Amino acid sequence: MTTSTEKSYFDLHITGLGYLNRIREVKPKKGDAFLACDIAALNGPSDDVSYVRFDTRVSGSEAQHLVRRCIQAVDAEKKVMIGFRLGDLWADTFTYSKGKRAGEQGVSLKARLLFVSWIKVDGKLVYKAEPKPTEADERDPEVPAMTDAPAAQQASVPEPSQSADEASDDTDAPALAAAKSF
Repeated sequence: MTTSTEKSYFDLHITGLGYLNRIREVKPKKGDAFLACDIAALNGPSDDVSYVRFDTRVSGSEAQHLVRRCIQAVDAEKKVMIGFRLGDLWADTFTYSKGKRAGEQGVSLKARLLFVSWIKVDGKLVYKAEPKPTEADERDPEVPAMTDAPAAQQASVPEPSQSADEASDDTDAPALAAAKSF
């Protein structure tokens, strides 16, 4: 029996879509500077959307590159919507120091922004991640993928829903179409 020194982890990821806000470089007193942003994630029924705010640390060179590309659009107060994956969620408690809630306790949801699947600026798609190849894509192309199901059962498979790319440029329609694609 061999022993493994490799650690294993249980990942908890949050996948969703939301608006990108407050892109900034954080320079802590101890440690290295890092890129951070807020995401106002859409939550609830499409006809009565609520928002969940995540304060994120942008992890990974690809995600950092993509978020940096959005700085000008966010600063110009354009609507920048992203499809995202977060990890390492934790809650941070704090005390409000200003405003009508001064002295009250608050909670901030913090996470690491791991992956950006797409970006829309004012309803126009400006970036879409390339899909990773799956085992089905790596099969020999000459061998057709067949099932043992009768043709009548195969014909009853529903067509995929409209993708976010096919939705109109209306601001709400792409968000709803993208929400359905997750």
